[in-house]
Amino acid sequence: MLRTNNTVVICVPPPAAGAPCHNEGMVEPDALFDLDPPATQRDSFAALAELPLSDLVSPGWAQALADVEPQLRDVLTFLGTEADAGHHILPSPSNVLRAFAQPFDQVRVLIVGQDPYPTPGHAVGLSFAVAGGTRPIPRSLANIYRELDADLGIPPRVHGDLSAWAGQGVLLLNKVLSVRAGAAGSHRRKGWEAITTAAITALAQRTTADGSPAPLVAVLWGKDAESVRPLLGATPIVSSAHPSPLSASRGFFGSKPFSAVNRLLVEQGAAEVTWELPALP
Repeated sequence: MLRTNNTVVICVPPPAAGAPCHNEGMVEPDALFDLDPPATQRDSFAALAELPLSDLVSPGWAQALADVEPQLRDVLTFLGTEADAGHHILPSPSNVLRAFAQPFDQVRVLIVGQDPYPTPGHAVGLSFAVAGGTRPIPRSLANIYRELDADLGIPPRVHGDLSAWAGQGVLLLNKVLSVRAGAAGSHRRKGWEAITTAAITALAQRTTADGSPAPLVAVLWGKDAESVRPLLGATPIVSSAHPSPLSASRGFFGSKPFSAVNRLLVEQGAAEVTWELPALP
C-alpha cells in the first residue's frame, strides 16, 4: 500500500521494496477519521493536567478560565486517577474539553446540559450531541429534533452530530464534563462545577467595544440547567422543561426554543442561527 497526497493506493500483489506500484485501478480515498488515532499525550487524562492552559483550551477561554486553572488541573488529575483505577471515563481525553475549543468571543448561544451521556460511544464533549455514526440517537436528542421540526419545520436528522451548531457560536456546555461509563452523575461535585461556573459567568460579562453587553442567549432546559440562571445577569434566557422522555411532555414540547433564540439574537443585533443540520454528518 502506498500513500500519495490524500489517497491510499493498494497494490495487489504488493510490490518489492522500493518498486513502483503498477496496479493503478485500486484506489481508495482516505478515511474521514482514524478509527485508531495514534497515541499522544492527549490520550491520557493525567497528561492533560500537565499541559499549559493555552494548550487545553482556545486563547479566549484560557483568559476566561485563568482564575480556575488550579481547579481544572485538580479535576483532570482526578480523572487520571479514575482511569488508572480501571474506570472507563467518558468522553475521551481528546474530547473532554472540546466545548472550550470554540472561540470564546464568538459564542452567541449557550445551551446548558447536565453531564455527558454515560453510554460508551455517546459522549463527545458537547452537550446533547453524539458522534455522527451513533445509532440510535439518544431519546433526549430525538425530542430536540422533534421540537425543531414543530418550531421551524426542519425535518429530524438520523445522526446526532451538532458540530454545525457549534461552528456558528452555539456553545453546547454540560455543567459537568465527564462521567464514569454506565454511572450517570458520577462525576458531579468532583470539581467541574467551578470550571463551568467560571465559564458561564465570563460569557455573561463580555462586552463589545462600546461597552455594551455582547450578544448572547442562554437556553436552560430543566431544573439542573436553571441553577445557572443567577450567573447570567441580564442575558436573555429561553427556558423550559428538559427534553428527556421523562419530562419533555411537561413543557418542552411546544416551547419553540429555536425561533425564540433567533428572535432574541436579532433584537441584540446579532445574526440568526441556521438550525438546520446537514442531512449526513
